[in-house]
Amino acid sequence: MRSISVTMSVTLDGVVQGLGRPDEDTRGGFAHGGWGTRYQDDVMAREMAQGMSRPGDMLFGRRTWEDFTTAWSRREDGNPFTTHLNAATKYVASTTLDDAEAWQNSALLRGDAEKTVAELKARPGNDLSVIGSASLVHTLHAAGLVDHYTLLIHPLTLGEGRRLFEGPAPLTEFTLTGCVTTTRGVLITRYDRR
Repeated sequence: MRSISVTMSVTLDGVVQGLGRPDEDTRGGFAHGGWGTRYQDDVMAREMAQGMSRPGDMLFGRRTWEDFTTAWSRREDGNPFTTHLNAATKYVASTTLDDAEAWQNSALLRGDAEKTVAELKARPGNDLSVIGSASLVHTLHAAGLVDHYTLLIHPLTLGEGRRLFEGPAPLTEFTLTGCVTTTRGVLITRYDRR
């Protein structure tokens, strides 16, 4: 059985919305987009590169897949993240997409994410990693399908926005397996489900 690992940037008050750009995710009138960019440093880049260096497939929600398709699929800059993202098999869970042809090596998981991802996880193959995709992560966490979290906990609060753990979910315990502090005060924490 494959494992599912989630990597997510989060504020101290649990917000995950709009990390990278002001226009990334303005749902609900969210006006704090781009909050994470000022916290990037060499330590964070090194830690994220280690995660990307492991073989595996990727899992996206529709919204994040479309955003990443625009940002990464046409880049040819020698960036190791670009190389990894374009080479990896990318599964996109969606009830609205007709196909996943816009980005090479992408495959559509059409239908209910809880069911389609559970079926994918049960099949032999590479482990799965999720970057972003908060709505998908909510669904997978509530279904007990997430095995590992890497949380980049940023030292700020926003007071509004979509949060990582919202809505009903089962009691789930995790073990802290690692923690690195960046030069900008971000805690990169790793947790395994018990």
